[in-house]
Amino acid sequence: MFRPVFCFVTATIAAFGQNAETVQTALKTYCQGCHNDQTKTASFSLDAVRTADVATHAEALEKVLRKIRTGEMPPPGLPRPKPEAAAAVAQWLEGQLDQNIARHPNPGTPAAHRLNRAEYANAVRDLLALDLDHSASLPADDSGYGFDNIGSVLTVSPLLLEKYMTTARRVSRQALGTTKLSPLVEKFTAARTGTSDTGDDLPLATRNGLTIKHYFPADAEYLFTVRVRGNADPTLPPAKLDVRVDGVRTKLFDTVYSNAEESQNSRNFEVRVPLKAGVHTLGASFLAEATKSESTAGLSTGRFGPPQASLTQLEYVLIGGPFNPAGPGDTPSRRRIFQCTEKTAACADKIIATLARQAYRRPVTAADLAPLKKLYAGAAGFDAGIEMALRAILVSPNFLFRVESNAGTPLHKVSDLELASRLSFFLWSSLPDEELLGLAEKNKLRPVLIGQVKRMLADPKGKALVDNFAGQWLHLRNVPTWRPDPEKYPQFDDLLRAALQKETELFFAYIVKEDRRVIDFLNADYTFLNERLARHYGIPNVRGNYFRKVALSNPERGGLLSHGSILTVTSYPTRTSPVLRGKWILENIVGAPPPPPPPDIPDLADSANTSAKDLRAALQAHRAKAACASCHNRLDPLGFALENYDATGKFRAEEGGTKIDVSGSLPGGVLLDGPGDLKRILSDRHEEFVDCLTEKLLTYALGRGLEHYDMPAIRQIRRDSAKTDYQFSALVNAIVSSVPFQMRRTPER
Repeated sequence: MFRPVFCFVTATIAAFGQNAETVQTALKTYCQGCHNDQTKTASFSLDAVRTADVATHAEALEKVLRKIRTGEMPPPGLPRPKPEAAAAVAQWLEGQLDQNIARHPNPGTPAAHRLNRAEYANAVRDLLALDLDHSASLPADDSGYGFDNIGSVLTVSPLLLEKYMTTARRVSRQALGTTKLSPLVEKFTAARTGTSDTGDDLPLATRNGLTIKHYFPADAEYLFTVRVRGNADPTLPPAKLDVRVDGVRTKLFDTVYSNAEESQNSRNFEVRVPLKAGVHTLGASFLAEATKSESTAGLSTGRFGPPQASLTQLEYVLIGGPFNPAGPGDTPSRRRIFQCTEKTAACADKIIATLARQAYRRPVTAADLAPLKKLYAGAAGFDAGIEMALRAILVSPNFLFRVESNAGTPLHKVSDLELASRLSFFLWSSLPDEELLGLAEKNKLRPVLIGQVKRMLADPKGKALVDNFAGQWLHLRNVPTWRPDPEKYPQFDDLLRAALQKETELFFAYIVKEDRRVIDFLNADYTFLNERLARHYGIPNVRGNYFRKVALSNPERGGLLSHGSILTVTSYPTRTSPVLRGKWILENIVGAPPPPPPPDIPDLADSANTSAKDLRAALQAHRAKAACASCHNRLDPLGFALENYDATGKFRAEEGGTKIDVSGSLPGGVLLDGPGDLKRILSDRHEEFVDCLTEKLLTYALGRGLEHYDMPAIRQIRRDSAKTDYQFSALVNAIVSSVPFQMRRTPER
């Protein structure tokens, strides 16, 4: 399963003794007994493969190399070469395959790339200074190779085109402030906003909060109605409701009820506020002033101090308006759009050309501008004309699609403009900014590429790597929908769910921002916790609901594999799953995913009564079947090493009075006993992880699945990043400097 650990010098010396003939003999001795034209095990035959002709048989030999490197082949029970001999064969194959691709580069041919929902929302934000999720009304994107930015699966349907038209109309009206100004009322709940009292926009000493980022279409008055439910606790001071706009308190309400009848019902608290047009953040929460002991029933964690009495809770917020509007106002969007205000044709031409250049990510031509100017000329008024032109830009294929040119030569570098788009959509999931676009227009990007990477990783827009890359690589997007059995895990609620996800997001962001070694993903001695999550993990001396970096000394915690976010999404609602956890490690840490199970193999029972002991026995019986053993011998030991963590990520040494068995044996005879051992083994063999992370990052960066001809680039990226001890920036720099990222091949007709 894991790459055998050999002395590098010994393996290299042994490799020098190898040649095409000796490697061919090794494949015949240890591989062709199963992989031949007669048996075709796993639909793979080596009968026609010749090591003397690496160029012709590179695809098959890359498969052989991966199986040898990961120790998967030959399978247990069959004759195996000595470790040093296997290492020598792998070393020879790797060298020959790398030399072959150096002689015959193949960067692949990425398909035309439609902007996915995240990219669309970010592009609108950066184009129009309108920071709202305008992609919410678009259909969900299909995924391929683990990501939703793969060009070949980002299809276009009539429904999607219709949604683009509708969204462009709404976005352009909001950006210019021409939205119909009749008073409306919108309702917001925690489920709709996706916020909780872990939100950074709320004061620390509050509880049960809700934050709403909302677009206000005009300079006008707006009515906020906060609905509160629950009974007042007579043993505590009255709860105080804090209402804020953009972090500034608007009003502090005393929620004491005047009589017993009122106390049984919900109550509305209203405040009317004049606001400038644009995006504002509304926050509503209770001051965490009253506390009870932890033994009191019905408690929820406060944002500061001990758990808080939560008898009075926020139910929803209504936003009404605009009332007495005074016009669209001087919003960031209008300032971004109207770079001149003369309301002349020349000014309109300048505005339209600027918007089109930024949206299309290249200099615009007269042919690009002609239809946009025609739309402007046909509208009733200056603002209306700009709105029509903007609407057309937002539905143009030049905006919605990234299409790279095919030069006359079969193999060529992408242009600086295309490279700028590749880079910005990789690191920001958005358009190139003015600095990047300006360099590309002058063909000066490549000489300063590494400096631009450093700048872009430090930019707040780099959070897109957390949301879109880490969210999919680590399956964090599954956390909000994971629902444990409430009877078995009564302590699990939405606040804990949000805290689990935020821990991993902050951890990933810290490694990127501080340019840490990517090995920290495996064995970091720190994490990010608030009080609620620390109590769940059993870590003392963490107070308050704000997250902070916490040093770890217990081997039970540290690295991704002890994060509750990952442990939950690799569990069933009623129990842990060693199989799911083992599969997740193979796919996302080791880079050796198992094949799909045969269709006639029944699943294990998903029973709330299945104990860790019974589960181990059931999987042992499962492995006794020949069809299951080859995969489960790799999966199960990895999953069992994490059985100390229950389905919510909480550590447990025993279950039902019985000590949990976390021991196992990996293929090749490597023994491990618990999460500490697993972390150590993965860290010792970190090259496998670096290769796996590189594959994930390169797939995401290119927007296509990787092929056999990409594997030499993966190995070169790993070798380059090793020079700086695998810093995150070194990995990214090596990726953006690689042949697959810098070049493309013209498809054959």
